[in-house]
Amino acid sequence: MRVLVVDDEPLTRAALAALLSQRSDVEEFSVADDAQQALATLHDHAFDVLLLDIHMPGLSGLELIESLSEQQHPSPAVVFITAYPEHAVAAFERRAVDYVLKPFVPRRVHEALDVAKRRSSQERAARLLDVMGSIKLQPERANRIAIKDKGRIILIDATELISAEAHGNYVLLQKKAGSYLLRETMAGIAEKLKPYGFIRIHRSVLVNRAFVSTIQCGSGGNYILQTSVGKEYHVSRTYRDNLRGLAQFWIGTEPFGTD
Repeated sequence: MRVLVVDDEPLTRAALAALLSQRSDVEEFSVADDAQQALATLHDHAFDVLLLDIHMPGLSGLELIESLSEQQHPSPAVVFITAYPEHAVAAFERRAVDYVLKPFVPRRVHEALDVAKRRSSQERAARLLDVMGSIKLQPERANRIAIKDKGRIILIDATELISAEAHGNYVLLQKKAGSYLLRETMAGIAEKLKPYGFIRIHRSVLVNRAFVSTIQCGSGGNYILQTSVGKEYHVSRTYRDNLRGLAQFWIGTEPFGTD
């Protein structure tokens, strides 16, 4: 852990520095003569624990904690080391982890450091969980869907599916190699596959837009989609406006739906 000692008394700073030098779990430590110097140090360097006096010239230790609480970055765990017991309540209201009275004995400071170390580790773990929770799923996981096929649960990549076709009370999911027949409604599967780039081109057919390579005009205002794997699908008049979603820009073409 990284520790910053903040105290205006040279003897106290020296005693705490000697104590910190004895601990194998202290990676580094620094000292500051007053709260203003501490703020400048904290601006440039991150610390896990503050060993902090309360009564100092200029800015007090309590005021220093108030200032840190207004900043965006996480504040270190605080152990107050002071000769004034009347400030204990105010210190704990500011979420101090311990309150050591001067003149202190080394054992008490070591105990306070142990508590601060645990608190700091817990807060770092909580911050890590918050960060991890804010990160979006990686594409590999986000694209995977689970389906039940022949009594098994199979995990497949939705982006590898070419189409979904209604067959009575079932829906056939077609891949480049192989297919899966699911007892599912077309409306239900359309809603689930929409986030993965599927568009509806017929009341019985969904197509993955990533596999569409060409569009041909058919008779009666219909269109024919040809996929990159060679399979063709007919687009009904009802769903032909959905073809607009196949590309971001349409250059030199008439809008779909014009007769």
